[in-house]
Amino acid sequence: MARRPFLDPDHPMFARAWVRWVVSVAPILWAGFEFLRGDPFWGVLFLAAGVYALWMLILNRKQP
Repeated sequence: MARRPFLDPDHPMFARAWVRWVVSVAPILWAGFEFLRGDPFWGVLFLAAGVYALWMLILNRKQP
């Protein structure tokens, strides 16, 4: 059984650019909210998720 990535950039849901951007930027914005609330654990967690999504869906995306 082949191992699938945690976030599959080839999934049809990510075909539209705005979906890729929302999935990437929303966790980063939420991380800022968590940091402002004074909860660095969740801030770091959401920041890491957002940076990973940004890398997988925007920066490292294979052009169709």
